[in-house]
Amino acid sequence: MSSLGPKKELLIYFAEVAKAASHAHRLELLEYIAQGERGVEALAKLAGLSVANASQHLQQLRRAGLVTTRREGNYVLYRLSDDAVVRLLASLREIAERNSADAQRVMRSYFHARDDLEPVSREGLLERLRTNSVVLLDLRPEDEFALGHLPHAINIPLPELARHLAELPHDKEIIAYCRGPYCVFSFEAVAALRKHGFTARRLQDGYPEWKAAGLPVEGLVAEPA
Repeated sequence: MSSLGPKKELLIYFAEVAKAASHAHRLELLEYIAQGERGVEALAKLAGLSVANASQHLQQLRRAGLVTTRREGNYVLYRLSDDAVVRLLASLREIAERNSADAQRVMRSYFHARDDLEPVSREGLLERLRTNSVVLLDLRPEDEFALGHLPHAINIPLPELARHLAELPHDKEIIAYCRGPYCVFSFEAVAALRKHGFTARRLQDGYPEWKAAGLPVEGLVAEPA
């Protein structure tokens, strides 16, 4: 039995989780995994890392219990251990937003410069969906959309948006969302849509936060028991 006592022993384990989350690459990998199961090669490509480097980061996340794995043929797929990981990421964002001068500077210089309007809350979007008063636009890549998306969303990845503007209505509000609250896709899309005369706003959160809140999703790939 440990001589540290149960409280101090638990604090050591809590610190291991915090240590695993204390790297920008690992936080980015968690955001990608939150969109749906991924293999190490796909995650490495998304994060701009070598497969070996991505694998090392993923192993640290796995040892800390932030991600789990399953094997499918010759591939090992990573997924979040549970929705508490999404809430952990949200808490980190909230602390940085409130207390980090550097984070606030980036928010002002990039994000607020492109969209300083109040985003639409989850509750506000649910009401708009019930009244069929909006078009819901998912800006993530097609493979992420296929893993799961918000109800009635249409998928136009950001690089393709300009070619599909004629397909979007001017008589309805367009609500854009992507991987999370600070996913640049939605900020860039809303700025472009407004420039072309559309009424557009962002969703407050992204797909992972919506799903973690227990709200309905479509196209969700069934997770193994």
